[in-house]
Amino acid sequence: MIDSVLNKYTARHAEDSPESEATEGEMLDDLGTFGFLRGVRDRALMLELRKKDGNIQAVGYAWLERMEFDPSEGIKLHVAGRTIRIKGRNLNTEIRPNVRLFQGMTRHRVPWIQEADEPTVMESGGKGILVESIEG
Repeated sequence: MIDSVLNKYTARHAEDSPESEATEGEMLDDLGTFGFLRGVRDRALMLELRKKDGNIQAVGYAWLERMEFDPSEGIKLHVAGRTIRIKGRNLNTEIRPNVRLFQGMTRHRVPWIQEADEPTVMESGGKGILVESIEG
């Protein structure tokens, strides 16, 4: 009885420790252009839109009314009466089996998207996913 109570409180304390934060970080893949949560049940609460100038805008997934993907236009996020446009190349290309940017966003598994700077655009050579601009 005493052991079970002790385990209950020490287990909760272990979850709040810095070591548990390291394991959470290991569940995130940095794919260069965007982050992807690996855990099947992992969900991001917000989507960070990281601009090349260092500014970051975070949008709550709960506030997204709808998302649209058009290969010629990019991705449109309709958030609380305004539209955010993500323009680039290969935005819905499969990077790994079952890992696509737009598909990951619809499942709340993309915690951030990074706008590419000029050297990155030049080096890409049209291959892979590239976010050229985030507007709105």
